Amino acid sequence: MNGGKGMQADKKILAVEADEDCRTSLLPALSSRYTVLEAEDGDQALKLLEDQGGDFALVLANATRTSPDGQPFPERLKTDPRFASLPVVAISPEAGEEEEMAALSHGADGFIPKPCRTELALCRVAAVMRLCESVALAKQARYDDIADVYSKSYFYQRVRDILVRNPATSYDILCSDIEDFKLINDTIGIVAGDRLLRQVGKLHASLLGDHGICGRLSADRFACLIEHREDYSDEMFTQSTARIKSGFGNRNVVLKYGIYRVEDREVPVEQMCDRALLAVQSIKGQYGKHFAFYDDKLRDTLLHRQAITDGMERALASGQFEVYLQPKFRIADGSLSGAEALVRWNHPEWGLQPPSEFIPLFERNGFITRLDQYVWDQACSLMRRWDLMGFPHIDVSVNVSRTDIRDMDMARVLGGLVERYGLDPSRLHLEITESACKDSADQLVETLHRLRKMGFVIEMDDFGSGYSSLNMLIEMPLDVLKLDMKFIQTEVANPSGDSILGFIVSLARWMELSVVAEGVETREQLERLQADGCDYAQGYFLARPMPVKALEELLASPPGCER
Repeated sequence: MNGGKGMQADKKILAVEADEDCRTSLLPALSSRYTVLEAEDGDQALKLLEDQGGDFALVLANATRTSPDGQPFPERLKTDPRFASLPVVAISPEAGEEEEMAALSHGADGFIPKPCRTELALCRVAAVMRLCESVALAKQARYDDIADVYSKSYFYQRVRDILVRNPATSYDILCSDIEDFKLINDTIGIVAGDRLLRQVGKLHASLLGDHGICGRLSADRFACLIEHREDYSDEMFTQSTARIKSGFGNRNVVLKYGIYRVEDREVPVEQMCDRALLAVQSIKGQYGKHFAFYDDKLRDTLLHRQAITDGMERALASGQFEVYLQPKFRIADGSLSGAEALVRWNHPEWGLQPPSEFIPLFERNGFITRLDQYVWDQACSLMRRWDLMGFPHIDVSVNVSRTDIRDMDMARVLGGLVERYGLDPSRLHLEITESACKDSADQLVETLHRLRKMGFVIEMDDFGSGYSSLNMLIEMPLDVLKLDMKFIQTEVANPSGDSILGFIVSLARWMELSVVAEGVETREQLERLQADGCDYAQGYFLARPMPVKALEELLASPPGCER
């Protein structure tokens, strides 16, 4: 029977095993307000529910009919997790407390005795609907509809209540974050991504048991309040990650955890979670690090990072970034052949800051592209100045990041620079790290080919620091191999006959590449490089990175590299 008149016609009622009296009186009245579907027995009702995706506002069931195993339909419905939340009103042929108690004990949310006036039955159906909708709304406010854990606001409220009621119990806030969740979500799709979040929620709930509560803060970030423990270990967290992987096709899902010990209960719960998340952020991207604690040292580090981020725009505009130059010498005759442009931050309060203090942060937040362009401009300006001063022509190497290649038209930017300063492009050497080459995409290869065709010299920096391959060397348009400092130190310590340094130099010769060794710290290393045929060297033994004026003194009277 289908109805559909009235303002609530979009709400559907499923009538199961209705008797003749119900069909002739109650169902027609319901059909005037709702859409009513009928099922002859429990099996047909479950089939209808499956077909309709459980999209019913209420189920009207005969209280006395049972399935072949003797189970009343309301009870059968409530034990099915797919439909357990559907409100059920039982109709009984008799009125009385025992009949009503029996119906309610079997899972019914409401009871209509017979004989019953139609208007009273309609009121009871509407009342059960309203009550269940209110409960559903309350649950929706309390629970996250994707992960089936507490919502953020209700989690905060529960944490506050638990801390107040249990002053003698020590607690930790534990927050988790899925590494590269956005990438995973883009790869597998939103539906599968939501399924992953549900699995993470179930994992946290199962691990907590009766010793804590869990909520979803946002996206892939979860927070737990757990009774304090001293035995956190990598194994504990790797086992958790393994459970997620095994339940998700062994996809490489990595969870990072941050732990904040609740010592000062006056700290707002929101801030406790923020601190645990800061601990998570401190290890994101670090292989093998699964959890971290929030402490004052981490707080100071993160505050310093924030200060760097807050001050970077102002520092660039006010000239706080200074270009330092590390000379590069020709090994054969010790002559000054070029320099590498490096950057230092001369902060008005902190003093001179090395690149390790700010470059990794700038690479993460994208500011590196602006800083790189500043250094490129300064390098070209200096070479033009030295030409006008009559100094010998030297080349200057500058760093290029993956972000530069991805986010800007490098050929246009660099071409415009050398044209503005009247320089031959071959005097500006572009250093690409080995890791950037290893992760090369078509855009990187295409960009470097275009730059090399324009006359720029392409150097692979830090060669030997990672997992180099011959295919990588062949694919990349290179002019220079720049050997990593640690590689130099390790290889020079080996006997000459056992070293692969000579092989690399021979390979470079075959590929028509020059070889630069960086990080030269001893005369022994320099002599070994010379014996193996390396072309150029730089390092503390020869000259440290220096201000512009110091390099100009070298240009005015260049020394040899014999020390």
